[in-house]
Amino acid sequence: MAEKPALKIGYLKITDHLILGVTDLKLKKGMEKFEHCTLNPVLKNGWNEVADALSVKSLDGALILAPTAMDLFKAGTDIKLLLFAHKSGSILVKSKNAHIEKIEDFAGKTVLIPYQLSVHNMLFHKLLSEKGLKPGRSTEKGIDVTLEVVAPFQMPEALEYDEEGEIGGFIVAEPIGSQVIAKGFGEEFYLSKDLWPNHPCCVFVVRNEIIEKHPEAIQEICDSFVKSGLAIDAQPGPASIIGGDFLSQDKEVIKKVLTDPPDRILTGELFPIIKDLDTIQKYMMDEMKIMTSLIDLEKFVDTSFAKKAGAK
Repeated sequence: MAEKPALKIGYLKITDHLILGVTDLKLKKGMEKFEHCTLNPVLKNGWNEVADALSVKSLDGALILAPTAMDLFKAGTDIKLLLFAHKSGSILVKSKNAHIEKIEDFAGKTVLIPYQLSVHNMLFHKLLSEKGLKPGRSTEKGIDVTLEVVAPFQMPEALEYDEEGEIGGFIVAEPIGSQVIAKGFGEEFYLSKDLWPNHPCCVFVVRNEIIEKHPEAIQEICDSFVKSGLAIDAQPGPASIIGGDFLSQDKEVIKKVLTDPPDRILTGELFPIIKDLDTIQKYMMDEMKIMTSLIDLEKFVDTSFAKKAGAK
């Protein structure tokens, strides 16, 4: 019998990637068994690392920001989107030192975003635009709010040491925001679910050659991810303990993210919705001008694995 491939799946230490942590633990504890592959979660520090690793083929698949995945596909990286990793789950945090009461108070401040091609950037852009404010990089002319890309795990420290309040806050995946709030350096300003209910954010992509070579293995992973997502939604208590270990975060903070409010992050509905992905790419092209062309989502998204896995 041929040796099972060890499939390398990239991820970050964020709640959005908890399905991978739950699946990893189930396999380690023998609660599930993969017949066609072994799973090798590969921790990355930031989104650029995940994107680069996929493009140079050092990862077989990854949990990655949906707009970044679309951009990689457009640039010729042969990947397919198989599942959503979650819905909602991000937060806009204002710095306590920045004295922000309303959206307009972000004017003249710097706001940290995890990546330019992220739903976080899109949601914040929409929020500011509705108030007539223009976000952009410090090199751009006529901007009201300066955006700075910072890896999620570096954001808490940036806020902590900004005593002058030059950083207005950040928009990022959990539990980064709740961690800062728990330490007393920031306050919740918006949950992403209130800006776009049930929005996609991170997705599960796999390189096409891996899918073609090991379809049964990829189906096994998708089946397990879907089950893990349902388990997280149904049992947030045990999931927060797993999350605390897998993400090296405070278990109580993870529990708050998973339960307060209950729809803050959803992991039980992982079926890829093409219409939502199209909303993202059209907004980024037409309103934000950070995408130059649209991709054919029918060629990028493969829903066959999600269907077989019984994803909702």
